[in-house]
Amino acid sequence: MAPKAKPRTLGDLKSSGYRLRSVREEVHTNLVRKIRAGEELFPGIVGYRDTVIAELERALLAGQNVIILGERGQAKSRLVRSMINLLDDELPIVGGSEINDDPCRPVSAAARNLVAEKGDNTPIEWIPRSKRYGEKLATPDVSMADLIGDVDPIKIAEGRYLGDELTIHYGLVPRTNRGIFCVNELPDLPERIQVGLFNLMEERDIQIRGYLVRLPVDVLVFATANPEDYTNRGRIITPLKDRFGAQVRTHYPQTIDHELQIVDQERSRFEGADSMVVVPPYMSEVVAELSRQARSSPEVNQRSGVSVRVSIANDETLRAAAYRRALQHDEKVGAPRITDLPAVMSSMRGKIELETFDDRSEDSVIEQLTRKAVVEVFNRRVDNGSLGDIVQAFNEGASARVGANISANEYEAVARDIPGMAQAVKSLSGGGTPAETASAVEFVLEGLHLNRRLNRNVIGGGYTYSNPEEPARDMGLDAELRDRLRRRHRRKEE
Repeated sequence: MAPKAKPRTLGDLKSSGYRLRSVREEVHTNLVRKIRAGEELFPGIVGYRDTVIAELERALLAGQNVIILGERGQAKSRLVRSMINLLDDELPIVGGSEINDDPCRPVSAAARNLVAEKGDNTPIEWIPRSKRYGEKLATPDVSMADLIGDVDPIKIAEGRYLGDELTIHYGLVPRTNRGIFCVNELPDLPERIQVGLFNLMEERDIQIRGYLVRLPVDVLVFATANPEDYTNRGRIITPLKDRFGAQVRTHYPQTIDHELQIVDQERSRFEGADSMVVVPPYMSEVVAELSRQARSSPEVNQRSGVSVRVSIANDETLRAAAYRRALQHDEKVGAPRITDLPAVMSSMRGKIELETFDDRSEDSVIEQLTRKAVVEVFNRRVDNGSLGDIVQAFNEGASARVGANISANEYEAVARDIPGMAQAVKSLSGGGTPAETASAVEFVLEGLHLNRRLNRNVIGGGYTYSNPEEPARDMGLDAELRDRLRRRHRRKEE
């Protein structure tokens, strides 16, 4: 059976049983349907189900204007843009209307004149919900003409009178009539413009300059802001705050799993590169833990926040480092290592703001946070008591050299010859590819160093690990020591 044709004239629309609904009624109805059906309301939003999304649902069911408060990188804009999924797929408007006039109750002069002239033969257009969303970033230079509208000098030049409503060029708000409008970073909006939003949010109409033009527009208003700016006296006028029915507070991911899920969802992907890079779970966890450490560090400005974009950029950087090494050494697979972590300096600089400006540089703070992240993940994943054989081997004179530019194959001797290392590597990586083995070896050695069980020296862009009581050697095991360790390991197994 062929689908029924959509009405194309006002008469057809009336006979189809069309009922006029406000945008709040429309959102309410669609939200109720989605909740009952168990549909996902905000695809791609992770970790907000029982907090932010629950508050938003209550506000929308109540038909309230909403302001979303949160630090940068907390998906505020994505949340608001996802609201269009609660609008109908299509909406009928008067043909040619600039402000989405409802055919049964037009509000603009042009649409009223057209309906009066053509009656039931008035042409009808159908617009998708994507055209019913408007957004403006608040900046000091935003004007009333941008948001509401102003007299169009071109129309005056065409012969219209100055007081004629048809001379008006509509701004973003009336052009979003019967839809959703969002002001990003609301406190940055000049006070005189904030005053102009009063009527829109309370009486739900707008006034343009001193002309007798009042448009009863139907707009659901959202706004976003940083909590620090929003609560400071003078940044936003109190009467405007009172016109938001709900204030929803966002937050950073509350678990490592949520952060990693967001990273995997948002990171850049390139054909060919992904198949050549494998990221061990503990290295992914280090990336997420690094951001969590920064969010609790007294040296980082917490009012500015540490965006999830930091984790995304760091993950991409580590993958790129592993990919580059694999290409250089003609390896089939690359894996990020501890010695790749200094590369995240480039992806973290500028994304965190220090609390104080003293002798400590941004790089030194990042380096300290990275060490804390590694030792936290290591102590969660590895039983220090099971690594006694490794420590004993180093106490007897073993040493190991690692580096970001060393081939993965060179790590196999360390994993094979040092007692206990093969078992530790297997528990971390399953004894997979040489790249995974190299990554696991470095993780074990660095974890022992950060727990003060091994010494580490920086040599030639890499690290050399050795007995904490003795200076580090330049290379790995010599033949005599390797044979002695192997004999002791066999006796222990027997």
